[in-house]
Amino acid sequence: MTDPALPCESAPPRETALADRHRALGASFTDFGGWSMPVRYSSDLAEHHAVRSAAGLFDISHMAEFAVDGPGAGALLDHALAGRLSTLPVGKAKYSLLLAESGGIVDDLIVYRLAEDSFFVVANAGNRAPVAEALRARSAGFDGTVTDVTDEYALIAVQGPSARTILEQTAGLAARTRPLEDLPYYASAEGSFRGARVLIARTGYTGEDGFELYIEPSRAEELWDALTEAGAPHGLVPAGLAARDTLRLEAGMPLYGHELSLELLPVQVGLGRVVAVDKAEFVGKAALESVVATDAPVLVGLVSDGRRAGRAGYAVVDADGATVGTVTSGALSPTLGHPIAMALVAPTHATAGTELALDVRGTRIPATVTELPFYRRTK
Repeated sequence: MTDPALPCESAPPRETALADRHRALGASFTDFGGWSMPVRYSSDLAEHHAVRSAAGLFDISHMAEFAVDGPGAGALLDHALAGRLSTLPVGKAKYSLLLAESGGIVDDLIVYRLAEDSFFVVANAGNRAPVAEALRARSAGFDGTVTDVTDEYALIAVQGPSARTILEQTAGLAARTRPLEDLPYYASAEGSFRGARVLIARTGYTGEDGFELYIEPSRAEELWDALTEAGAPHGLVPAGLAARDTLRLEAGMPLYGHELSLELLPVQVGLGRVVAVDKAEFVGKAALESVVATDAPVLVGLVSDGRRAGRAGYAVVDADGATVGTVTSGALSPTLGHPIAMALVAPTHATAGTELALDVRGTRIPATVTELPFYRRTK
């Protein structure tokens, strides 16, 4: 039976509560994870540079959200996810992984602890159905419930060095449980916007300081307008998925379907630290303990000169022309001014400084293995 709360694969792309605002701003749209999302408003470069130097305003309402509640919610998530969530302090957030029994990655998630017996789990839009299915199945035997609350929220992000100033100057927006200046990275505060409840999270996907604001969809346009007005003197611009992608790539942040998949284990993509191997049990633990793949490809960064960037699917070759890996994401870095890529390569070619090449439509572009991330903010 199909869960009516979940999107049908054959259905046309959904629109967020902010679709009219995007059209009014002249956005170009793309189908992403079953949603019609703004890919850009003006230019990819302008939006990218605005986030690095000032601030960008993103609609990320396509993300999926789940409420996990009850006295056993922490134990449920310890079983369901690779990380240890039962010890997460109230008001804090944690990046985690949902693994298959095989140890492969079903999705990467952010988990917020809102109260002692209340957690808020945010998943990727395209993985809403498998995450919902896995969490519900894994809740059996625990004193906790899993509820898909995706349709109860719009999600707006303000990312960049001026993000906090913009939020503090947004008329009607207030953090109630702690002031924004005291809110550390990967933490959340209960807030309000003109009478509506808002969850204010200091999280993001750009490599910059920033906030993500969860609010009921009926109030999303009003909040978007208020943020736009407050941000105008500080260089805030609306930004689409194209800029979001180059920003996260520079920051070395993985994208599901590119750097993460059911065929990849956490250790292959540099996420072994996310797995609480000392937990008594969790789904996927047995597989991780039994799989020894010393020749399995691992994720690395690659940097090149010139202007031609490798793209997902391009081959990575050694000095003899033998294929040793595949590009998972690549672009000409707007911040750094040269091509960058993430790639899965044989561990024998994964050491920083190793000279390789990208096969860009039959032309070999020299590339050097480098440690991730490519970009790290200085403050």
